[in-house]
Amino acid sequence: MSPPAPHRLVLGTGNVHKVPEIAAVLAPDWEVVSHDLDVEETGATFEVNALLKARAVRDATGEVAVADDSGIEIDALDGRPGIHSARWTDEQDWIPRVLRELDGVPAARRTCRYVCAAAVARPDGTEAVVRGEVEGRIASEPRGTGGFGYDPIIEPLEGDGRTFGEMTVAEKQALSHRTRAFRALRALL
Repeated sequence: MSPPAPHRLVLGTGNVHKVPEIAAVLAPDWEVVSHDLDVEETGATFEVNALLKARAVRDATGEVAVADDSGIEIDALDGRPGIHSARWTDEQDWIPRVLRELDGVPAARRTCRYVCAAAVARPDGTEAVVRGEVEGRIASEPRGTGGFGYDPIIEPLEGDGRTFGEMTVAEKQALSHRTRAFRALRALL
C-alpha cells in the first residue's frame, strides 16, 4: 500500500529561494506550491505582515495558504532594519549598508537576530501565526556565497563561527529562523 498523498498548500512568495527551504520543512505531509501575489506589507510587525500575505493568497486561491515575513533586527541599530529588511535599500546594497552603519562598532555590540513569522490562513477562516528566531552577530565582512539576503554577514551564535553564507543548505536549515518558524507552524496545520 502506498503512503497517502500529501495535502496541498499554497505558499505566498515571489522569492524562489524560500520555496525549497519551506517545502523541505513541510514534506512529506504537505505539497507546497508557490503563488506570487503583490501584497502591501502595511503591518507594524512581522506577524501582521505574514498574516496579511497568507490571507491574500487564501482569498485569491481558495486554498490553505501560508506566508512568512522575515528580516533582521540589529541591536546596535535599534532593531533596524526589522520589518523593512527587504525594502530599506536596494537589494545589492543590503550588506554594504549594514557594514557602513556598523563601521567602528565593536564585535561585542554587533548582535542581531534573524526573525521569521509564519502564518497560515485556511478557507474556513481559521488562522495561526508563529515566530522563529536565531540570534547572531554581524561579521566585519561578507563571507561565503551560500544562502541569500544577509546570510554572508550573519554568524549564528549557535554555530561554529561561520556565516550562514559559508554553510551548506543542510547546516543552514538546522539553525534557520525560517525552519524554526515553519516547524512550529507545521504542528498547527
